Amino acid sequence: MPIKRLREFLDSHRVKYFVISHSPAYTAQEIAAVAHVSGNELVKTVMVAIDGNMAMALLHAARHLDFDKLRELCGSRDVALAEEVEFSGLFPECEIGAMPPFGNLYGMAVYADDELDESADIVFNAGTHRELLRLSWYDYKRLVNPVVGGIAASQ
Repeated sequence: MPIKRLREFLDSHRVKYFVISHSPAYTAQEIAAVAHVSGNELVKTVMVAIDGNMAMALLHAARHLDFDKLRELCGSRDVALAEEVEFSGLFPECEIGAMPPFGNLYGMAVYADDELDESADIVFNAGTHRELLRLSWYDYKRLVNPVVGGIAASQ
């Protein structure tokens, strides 16, 4: 099952979600293949440090984060990819690299790419490398209230 904190949060807000169990997978390509999830639905969480504070950037799994665009969106020049050692202790119930994009549960800001506004549902890691969660983008935005803007690199 998804991590307890996330499950309780979603249940307390009466949000419908689906758990997708799959064999262990670590990269976006592996996850999409083993879980039979469309690349248009699978999203990834990129951990960043903004002015020394941890934050999450959410974008389609096949896209890359554009740090200049994120700097502009958050209004800071001090934006960098976070090192695993910087955030591993912030998600004690999660496997490294499988934390769900619910920064609000961990006291951190979330920035989401505006391409996600075209999605009906999103699918993301649910705290392990063996489970995904699917829920509506509308519900996600309502619960997390991410700052939405163009942060994906141009294709």
